Amino acid sequence: MTTTTDQALARAMRIEGAIGAALVDYNSGLALGTIGGGAELDLSAAAAGNTDVVRAKMRTMDMLGLKGEIDDILITLTGQYHVIRPMTAPGTEGLFFYLALDRQKSNLAMARRQLEQAEKLLREV
Repeated sequence: MTTTTDQALARAMRIEGAIGAALVDYNSGLALGTIGGGAELDLSAAAAGNTDVVRAKMRTMDMLGLKGEIDDILITLTGQYHVIRPMTAPGTEGLFFYLALDRQKSNLAMARRQLEQAEKLLREV
C-alpha cells in the first residue's frame, strides 16, 4: 500500500461515524488497502462482495444505455450506511472507495462530500 493510499484511507476514517474503509480493485475484487473494520466488519469480505455490486450496476447501466458515470452507490442498513464510490480519474479506473458508517453517528451528506475529498488525494498522484 502506498503512502498516498494510506493518507486517503486515514482521511476517510476521520469521517464522523466511520467504521472502516477500503480501496478496492473491482477487476479482481481485492482490497488494495484497508483501515478500521475489525470484529465489527470484515473489510476483505466487504471488498469482494461490493465488487459484485459495482459490476452489476455497470452492467445494468450498459444494458439500459445509460450515459455518465456512477458518483456513488449507497446501501442503507438498519444501523449502517455503506458508500461505494467508483473512481474515474486517469490512473484510478477500476478502483472504488468503500466506506462503512455507523448510521447513528454520521451525517451521510457530509460523509459523501468528505469521501470525495479523500479520493482527491489519490487523483493528485
